[in-house]
Amino acid sequence: MIDTSVTICGVTMKNPVTVASGTFGSGIEYDEFTDVSRLGAVTTKGVALTPWQGNPTPRIAETSSGMMNAVGLQNPGIEEFLKTDIAFLKTKDTRIIVNVCGHSEEEYVGVVERLQDEPVDLLEINVSCPNVKEGGIAFGVDPKALEHITAEVKKKAKQPIIMKLSPNVTDIAEMARAAVAGGADALSLINTLTGMKIDIHRRNFAVANRTGGVSGPAIKPIAVRMVYQVCHAVDVPVIGMGGISNWEDAIEFIMAGATAVSVGTANFRNPFATAEIIQGIEGFMKEQGIRSLDEIRKCL
Repeated sequence: MIDTSVTICGVTMKNPVTVASGTFGSGIEYDEFTDVSRLGAVTTKGVALTPWQGNPTPRIAETSSGMMNAVGLQNPGIEEFLKTDIAFLKTKDTRIIVNVCGHSEEEYVGVVERLQDEPVDLLEINVSCPNVKEGGIAFGVDPKALEHITAEVKKKAKQPIIMKLSPNVTDIAEMARAAVAGGADALSLINTLTGMKIDIHRRNFAVANRTGGVSGPAIKPIAVRMVYQVCHAVDVPVIGMGGISNWEDAIEFIMAGATAVSVGTANFRNPFATAEIIQGIEGFMKEQGIRSLDEIRKCL
């Protein structure tokens, strides 16, 4: 008998698979392709205190073994989000992780306060957003800023908080320690790597924003390395992500130390990816005689 369940900060997921924010909406558009209730959790698209229009188009470009996006966290704002996304997810048998974004400390805290009494299991704080009060530098690339925003969010959050770490730093372990020092209950990583693509035929940038976040299979080795480093630097649960396309990739992240995994870019190519990964993990456990994922987690 196998047990695929995992527990993050007291929240038990039936299996370790969730989705990367921004790649699955809140499951509404995928409902006709896959059973959303099959997922261990749904991580929603990023939500801010007020509606964000996002960046100008074009905002997405294909890259070698992946994609690049500069959507800019377009979202309808917290009030509309609660009416549509949370209302939908409440009808599904899955855990709910809300991704929170903001341009200032006050914006992050405002969303967190609004979610205090909502049926949400965990909060994932996207610290790759630009800090408008500090010249646009992302909260997640400065350890002091990261520790501070974590502490401020933690003061108001009723749910456990997961700090989503940016890979665009010199020392990912230092950033992990800063987030934990600020009170993070868990961590998720990696967010996208900053990249650029030029359309040589148009003699212009492939996305209007010039740069964008690179994701997909090409970044997986970097993501596995960073998850491994973080899992050996801090003692909190980690959700690993970055280029997961199949169940073998998911198992690799778990062996590196991740408690759970998020599937992102693969959802665009294959809307059945999450279901196939869950099934593959179950098959691997049966084949290998693994009763619980604890037996292989952080086995290196």
